[in-house]
Amino acid sequence: MRDGLYGYMGKVLRVDLTGGTVHAESLEQELIDQYLGGTGFGAEYLYREVPPGVAWDDPENRIIMASGPVGGTQLSGAGAFALVTKGPMTNLAITSQAIGFWGAFLKFCGYDAVIIQGRSPGWVYLHIDDDTVALRDASAILGTDTWEMEEAIRRELGETRQMSVFGIGPAGEAKVRYAVVAGDRGHVCSKNGCGAVMGAKRLKAVAVLRGKRAVPVYDKALLSEKAGALVEHAKVYRPNLYKWGTGGGFSGHYKAGSLPVRNFTTNIYPEHEGMNGPYFRTHFVHKNKPCWGCKILHTKYIKVTEGPYAGQEGEEPEYEQMAAWGPVIGNTEPGAVVMLADLTDRLGMDANESGWVVAWVMECFEKGILTKSDLDGLDMGWGNVEAVRELLRKISRREGIGDLLAEGVMRASHQVGGEAPNLGVYVLKGSTPRGHDHRARWSEFLETCVSATGSTQSLAPVCSADEFFGLPPFPNIFSPWEVAASNAKMDGWYTFVDSLVMCRFITMSPPLTMDCLNAVTGRGLTLTDAMTIGRRMINQLRLFNLRHGLDTALEVPSPRYGSTPVDGPAKGISIMTHFAWMKSFYFQVAGWDPATGRPLPHTLKELGLERLLPDLER
Repeated sequence: MRDGLYGYMGKVLRVDLTGGTVHAESLEQELIDQYLGGTGFGAEYLYREVPPGVAWDDPENRIIMASGPVGGTQLSGAGAFALVTKGPMTNLAITSQAIGFWGAFLKFCGYDAVIIQGRSPGWVYLHIDDDTVALRDASAILGTDTWEMEEAIRRELGETRQMSVFGIGPAGEAKVRYAVVAGDRGHVCSKNGCGAVMGAKRLKAVAVLRGKRAVPVYDKALLSEKAGALVEHAKVYRPNLYKWGTGGGFSGHYKAGSLPVRNFTTNIYPEHEGMNGPYFRTHFVHKNKPCWGCKILHTKYIKVTEGPYAGQEGEEPEYEQMAAWGPVIGNTEPGAVVMLADLTDRLGMDANESGWVVAWVMECFEKGILTKSDLDGLDMGWGNVEAVRELLRKISRREGIGDLLAEGVMRASHQVGGEAPNLGVYVLKGSTPRGHDHRARWSEFLETCVSATGSTQSLAPVCSADEFFGLPPFPNIFSPWEVAASNAKMDGWYTFVDSLVMCRFITMSPPLTMDCLNAVTGRGLTLTDAMTIGRRMINQLRLFNLRHGLDTALEVPSPRYGSTPVDGPAKGISIMTHFAWMKSFYFQVAGWDPATGRPLPHTLKELGLERLLPDLER
C-alpha cells in the first residue's frame, strides 16, 4: 500500500488468459479520485480497453471484478464486489454486484481489483492466495454446478473455510445468454449474462483465499461508531427486511399491484400470504448465512418442512426468486419455490430471466403457439413445477428446446414469430425487468428501459428524495413528470454505493453512509460529491453503450411489458400513454439530448469527463 492511501491496497491484478500470465499493476490515483472503486473502476477500465467492434464473446472483452474503499472493513456487507463487462443480453455494458466474502478476501490479498482478458486454450480457474496467483486446470470440474464447483476447488486446494469462490455452472459453460457468476453458496452477479462472458473465456471460477493484509482505515474509532449507527438505521428503516428478509415485501407488492402474475396476464394472486417472507420464516427451518461482517442477517439457509418438497434445502429464496418461481409461472407451492430457486442458482442462471422465459413458454403452450412436440414432450401448463425443473436443466445445457430458450425471451420469441414476440416481457434492446410488475411501479419501468448499468441506478423508488437531497417530494407513483424527473435527479446514488462496494440494504441513510466512507478514507466527501461520482459512471457507461450500438429506439418495452393491467390495483392505468414523453423528459433532466439520449457536452464537462468529448462525435 502507498503511504496515506486509506481504504485501498494500491494494486490491480491483470490476468491474460490467452497467454496464461498474471501480473500486478499500481492502482492509479486518478481512478481513486474520479471513480472511487467497484463499479467505477469497472466502468473506466471497460471504456478504456473495450473499443467499439469488440463483441461480448471476443477475447478482447474484459471482465473487471473490483472491491471498493470500504471493502474488508468492519462495515456490514463490505465483502461485496462489482463485476463489469460487456454482456450478451444487450451486447452492451453491464454492472452487477454480489455480496458474500469475495471482495473482502481480495483486499486482504493486497488487490483492489482483477482485470481478466483473453481466452484460455483450455478450461482453467484462477487461484489468488496473498502473493501467489496461479491459473489452474479446471477440466476435472467441468459440468459441475456452482455449489459442486466450490466444493471441488476447496478440496483441491485443501481449504474448507477461509476461501471465497465465484464462478459458473453448466449454463455459463454452455454460454446461456443469461448465465450468472455465482459463489459463496447462493450469491450471484446476475445481469446481462456475465456468466456467459466467463464461459466464453473458458474461465470456470476465481477462488480467493483470505489473505493476511489489513485494510488501512483513517479513523477506526469513528468508523466503529458510524458503522453501528448505519446498521441500527437500516433495522428501523426496513424492519421487514431485518425480520422477514426480502420476501417480507411480497404481499405488499401484491397489494400495490406490482407483484408479477402469470406473465402479466393478471394481477390476481390470492395465495400471496402463503408465499411471502413471514410464511417462509414461520413454517420452514432456517439457519443464519451472514455475509462479511453483516448484522442484518437477511440471508438464510432454509429447509422445507411440509408439502411435496419437504426436505429440500438451499439458500432462502430472495423476493425476486419467490416472484419468478411463484406467481410469474402460476405456482402456489412454496416448497417448489425453494427447489426451483436452488436449482437455478446451482445451474448458474438468472432467476428473473429464467422466470420470464418459462412464463412466456407457458402462455405460448396455453395458446397453442408451442406444443408438447415443440417442447420435447414437456407439459408446460401453468404451475407445472416438475416440467419447469426439467426445462431449466435443458436450458442450462442447451439441449433440445433448451438451445432456443437459452437465448432469452426476446430472441426466442422472435425466432418463434407470429404472436409470440407480443407475449414476452422484455425491453427491445434485450434486457428484462427485475421481479416486479413495473406497470404499477413506473419508476423502475422507466429505469429498466433506459438504465446504463442494466440494473437499478436511481434512489427514487427506495427513500424520500427530499429527505437528504432537497428535491421535491415524490407522492404520485403514476405521475409522468414526477417519475421522470425524480429518476433523473436521483440517478447516481446506487451507482455510487456499488462503487464503495457494500450491501445496498445497509446504505439506507446517505449521510451515515458518507460518514462511514470518510472515516475509512479521510477524504471528506459530501453527498454532492457522491452524486457526481455516481453520475460520472452513468454518463460514461451511457456513452460506452452508444458507441457500441445502442439505439434509443430500442429503449422501449415489448407489447406485453407495456400493456395495461386488466385487473388488480393498477387496473386500467397505462404508462404507454406517457412513455415517449417521459423518456424524452428524463433525457432532458439528465443532461442528455431529449431526442437521442446522448450526453450533452456541458454535462460531460460538469462531471469531469472532458476527455470523452471527442467520442460524442464518433
